[in-house]
Amino acid sequence: MRSFRDAKLMARSLREAMAARQVPLSHAETLEIVARQFGCRDWNVLAARIGEDAPPDEAVRLQQGIPILRIFDEAKAKQFYLDFLGFRMDWDHRFAPDLPLYMQVSRSGLVLHLSEHHGDASPGSTVFVWMEGIDALHAELIGKRYSYSRPGIEEDGPGGRTLQVPDPFGNRIRFCEKRS
Repeated sequence: MRSFRDAKLMARSLREAMAARQVPLSHAETLEIVARQFGCRDWNVLAARIGEDAPPDEAVRLQQGIPILRIFDEAKAKQFYLDFLGFRMDWDHRFAPDLPLYMQVSRSGLVLHLSEHHGDASPGSTVFVWMEGIDALHAELIGKRYSYSRPGIEEDGPGGRTLQVPDPFGNRIRFCEKRS
C-alpha cells in the first residue's frame, strides 16, 4: 500500500481508472478524494502534512564535516592548537610508535583532525569558522603572547569581522563573526 507521500500518484491513478470507466474527474477532484481517504479535510491539509513528515532523503543522512589539516611536527602542533588556540586533544592515533600522528582536537563545537600522513591534506589549507565572541577570542589569543602569531581582526572580512590565525604549517583558520 502506498503512503500519503504518494498522494499525487494515487490521484493520477484514480483519475485514469475513472476515465477508463467513462467517469471524468479533474486532477483537483482526485486530489481532494485522496486527501479525504487519508482523513484530511482537503488537499491543502494533506499537502502540508506531506511537507512536515517527509524527510528529504531517508537513505542519505550527512553528518558534520571535519576538516583535516596537514601538520609536520607534533610538538609545534600541540603548542599551537592546544596551548595557543585552547583546543583540547580528544584522541590521537599511530599505526606504530615510529609512524605519523593523526589526532583530533576540539573546542566549543569545532572539531579538527590534524595529520602527519602524506596525502591526507595539502599544506596551506584554510578552514572558515562561523563563531560568536570574536573580541573575546582575540583578547585571549593576544594575552597568551604566542611568539609566532599576533593575529588582528579584519573588520570587513567576507561575511563579517574576521580573525585569521595561521598555524606553523601554512594552514589558516578564519574565525568569522556575522555582522549585526
